[in-house]
Amino acid sequence: MSKDAATTDARNRRLWTVTLFFSMALTGAMMQARGAVLPTLEGFFVVPEWQLGLVAPAGTVGYLLVVVVFGTGAGHFDARRLLAVGAFGAGVALLAMGLAPSFLFFLGAIVVRGAMTGFLRGLDRPLLSHLYPSNRGRLFNLYDGTWAVGAASGPLAVVVALRLGSWRLVYAALAVALFVLAVLFWRLESPTVESKEQPLTRARLGELLRQPEVIALLAALFLVTGVEGGLFTWLPYYANGELPGGWAEVTLTAMLVAYVPGRFAYSALTERVGPLNLLIGVLGLLLPAFAFTFFVADGLWVLAGVVAVGLLISGVFPTMMAYATDAVPEYSGPVNALATGTASVAVGSVPAVMGVVVGGSDAATAMRLLLAPLAAALGVVVLARIGEGRRAAAEAGGSPTVDD
Repeated sequence: MSKDAATTDARNRRLWTVTLFFSMALTGAMMQARGAVLPTLEGFFVVPEWQLGLVAPAGTVGYLLVVVVFGTGAGHFDARRLLAVGAFGAGVALLAMGLAPSFLFFLGAIVVRGAMTGFLRGLDRPLLSHLYPSNRGRLFNLYDGTWAVGAASGPLAVVVALRLGSWRLVYAALAVALFVLAVLFWRLESPTVESKEQPLTRARLGELLRQPEVIALLAALFLVTGVEGGLFTWLPYYANGELPGGWAEVTLTAMLVAYVPGRFAYSALTERVGPLNLLIGVLGLLLPAFAFTFFVADGLWVLAGVVAVGLLISGVFPTMMAYATDAVPEYSGPVNALATGTASVAVGSVPAVMGVVVGGSDAATAMRLLLAPLAAALGVVVLARIGEGRRAAAEAGGSPTVDD
């Protein structure tokens, strides 16, 4: 490759990286604006709590189908065009959400928005995985750190929109940002990557699902992202009954702001201590932090506990993703699709179940139930670490020695 070609290739890779990071920040803002606006929607559309719980699964319906179909074929589609279509379609759906005349219309627009976001999330990590194959753990945590920056801004945008006069303004602003993103994707040159991505057949899917790393990934992600989905959706509602006036609105933002240093810390530590060792330590700390926040704390101590929870839980998803992708890099697209699909089911279903609990009991009870999946996630990671050690010992025992 000539010097000019290498320079052009490096510049194109940087542009793709910046644009993908921008898309991730917007995804975080879209998702968390949804949770922060729930208390306002309850009064605006006059709907019961159980119907508010449908907001999360509505976003999952279209998203899950698109991310699985196109994510499993990543490397075999025109990523640039699909990403541009996804960004533009998500912008149109956000405009429809902002103009929704009824709660049913709002839910329908969320379904479309979820499907369009599926194009973005089904193709982004596979692209980054091949653009930066040597340091996925660090990159994925930095990438999801960008999501946290956007996610923290989402609830703040809702607060600003309400003070300007209407919650609808936040969706108009997000739609404009998505249209800008669509233009950026459309104008980029197709990325140049050295990909050994394998097409996913039925036999290879069965083989992939038997990989210990993939099994651990899917089990742990379902449990932890379900907890995150519950917090993202119901934390502002819970905080309204626990914190003094004026503080409840910033609780979700405070938790998400803590994701930023948390994910930067994970990115620095994961390659030094190993992903599973890091996750065991972090989940071990998360359990007492979560128990203190939702069983013991009151007043502003709840806010402090929420920040600790955000700091600790922040890096579980990207670290587990990097761990599994490193095990089967030739299937980065399918791994991303399976993991993202599993996470979307958890993020959609757990808040809906919590909505039933909130309607039948209260938000505090619903929050406390989330301690159980966190404990189960720790168990999954411990078992994965034991299995990893046994496989390493077996390989070492089967290797020829100098004496042989």
